[in-house]
Amino acid sequence: MKASDVRAKTDDELKSELEKLGKETFNLRFQRVSGQLENTDRMRAVRRDIARIRTILAERARA
Repeated sequence: MKASDVRAKTDDELKSELEKLGKETFNLRFQRVSGQLENTDRMRAVRRDIARIRTILAERARA
């Protein structure tokens, strides 16, 4: 997900996306612990997407 994609969404859409990514993070961590995680790169991408969304939301809150 690119920053321009994130900026194009509304706050409500971003909050729902953040919730979805949080659930995905949990599932990925669970898969890693149980030894079933195949795509380890996905964890990094999800963490970065969460950070990107939180940054955009914080910018909007300051403005």
